[in-house]
Amino acid sequence: MAKLLSFRALSFAHPSKQFSLSSPSLSSSSSGQKSKQTSAIIRNQALHLLNRCNTSIHFFQIQAHLITSGLFKDTSFSGRVLKLSSSLICYSCYTFSIFNNIDFPDAFCVNAVIKRAIPAAIIMEKQSVLLRDGNFHPNGFTFPPLISACSKLGRLSLGQMCHGHATKFGVDCVLPVQNSLVHFYACCGLMDVALRVFDKMPIRDLVTWNTIVDGFAKAGDMGLAHQVFDSMPVRNVVSWNVMITGYLDFRNPGNALKLFRKMMISRFVSSDTTVVNVIVACGRSNRLKEGKSVHGHVLKTFLSSSLIIDTAMVDMYSKCGRVDIALVIFDKMPTKNLVSWNTMVLGHCIHGDPIVGIDLYSEMVGKTKTIVNGNCAEPDEITFIGVLCACARLGMLTEGKHYFSQMIDLFEVKPNFAHYWCMANLMARVGLMHEAIHVLTNIPIDDDGDDVSPEYSLWAGLFGSCRFLGDVTLGEWIAKEMIERDPQRFSHYNLLVNIYALAGRWDEVARVKGVMRERGIMKMPSCNMKDLNEIVCSVKEGDVKDLHMARN
Repeated sequence: MAKLLSFRALSFAHPSKQFSLSSPSLSSSSSGQKSKQTSAIIRNQALHLLNRCNTSIHFFQIQAHLITSGLFKDTSFSGRVLKLSSSLICYSCYTFSIFNNIDFPDAFCVNAVIKRAIPAAIIMEKQSVLLRDGNFHPNGFTFPPLISACSKLGRLSLGQMCHGHATKFGVDCVLPVQNSLVHFYACCGLMDVALRVFDKMPIRDLVTWNTIVDGFAKAGDMGLAHQVFDSMPVRNVVSWNVMITGYLDFRNPGNALKLFRKMMISRFVSSDTTVVNVIVACGRSNRLKEGKSVHGHVLKTFLSSSLIIDTAMVDMYSKCGRVDIALVIFDKMPTKNLVSWNTMVLGHCIHGDPIVGIDLYSEMVGKTKTIVNGNCAEPDEITFIGVLCACARLGMLTEGKHYFSQMIDLFEVKPNFAHYWCMANLMARVGLMHEAIHVLTNIPIDDDGDDVSPEYSLWAGLFGSCRFLGDVTLGEWIAKEMIERDPQRFSHYNLLVNIYALAGRWDEVARVKGVMRERGIMKMPSCNMKDLNEIVCSVKEGDVKDLHMARN
């Protein structure tokens, strides 16, 4: 503060002659020398204050004195002011107002305002910032944030325009620009263009290789992704994570685990991301033994666990049928957020003891005022899927209706198809088949004219935990509805065939199999007596329970 007051006194007592609009002629060389010394002192103090400024209040004071002293017109100061405003001022429009008052911004100023604007996507509406009148020359730092913003927003035409400007100004061969272009075209699904940029690069770093591998993985071409991965001259943990995540995203947990074992043999140190992905792979593939091995690896490698790793462990043990171990881990977690609670509630409601699951829900409701890391432990739509499934398993119709009303009235959660499906299943469990059909045929339509949930995989996933025994009317209706929505999914036909087989309607079984052959649906495995005793659904319940992991 003392230096700020000193700078204020100097700037008002001796305004900068260089930038003053009414600067008088110097009367003598001595007075000119003195003026230069004073100006140098003011400049040095201003630079010192800018370098040490860390609050918005001081920033506004320094900016005001720079304007009154005339120093703001010096681009060396205006650029620093722009950079400071990016970190201290939360309003992007303020940064733009500063930028618009700079007569001849240089590349540093342009880069500073671009970096500030990207988070708010304002630069997308200010495309002229690159073409603004002035003599600045964009450099290699100008285009990467612009191109990255185009990647996040999916603005193909604008990204191509940036590519053209980068070529025009001769910076398209700069490594950061090329890396951002590879990432941009990969994000836009143009892997052929991304590969052309990649092939023309004279120099490639780890970012380049990881970006192209990630592009192929996200495009679903794991063959090419693995081919590029194998040809990488050097790898880091990000390289392995990209491949493991790719296999996991496209439902190949087996290859994800194989790659992890290869990574361990290569003596790479795994990161939190690696461990979480591998734990999820173990849960999805129901590999309890390997999951325990990964758990041991975590205990040996990491000095302390983390919220996301603990939550993944709870999820894995629940899916592998060891809800008891999951509960032990959950109880020992020092912090819990909404995802943690949902994981444990769904684990018991669907895999373990549904009564314990409902008790956990009650405990969760009792702690709705608990906030951990900004996450409130208040139940959401995922929580109530588990609770309503538990009620269906237990045949608790009155309690199920109570929780459904509580979800809407107390927690203001809008029910989706999964919740209505759980209620229909609950009614079917207690013999109210017509009421169940009424629930499903009267599901509200949202403002867009679609069903309240577009996630039709929930149908099959929830049906896997719901056994419609006895009256097959509801099961037949559901199966036909699922086929109508997704006519290429084998599991829907499989469900309908099993329903007809359970009812002894073999002519219908043959008819459905004929339709499957005509439509090119995968050949159905033969039914045995065990299949007739319970309805089998090939879509695993993991499709439902994985939703809560995606919310982290």
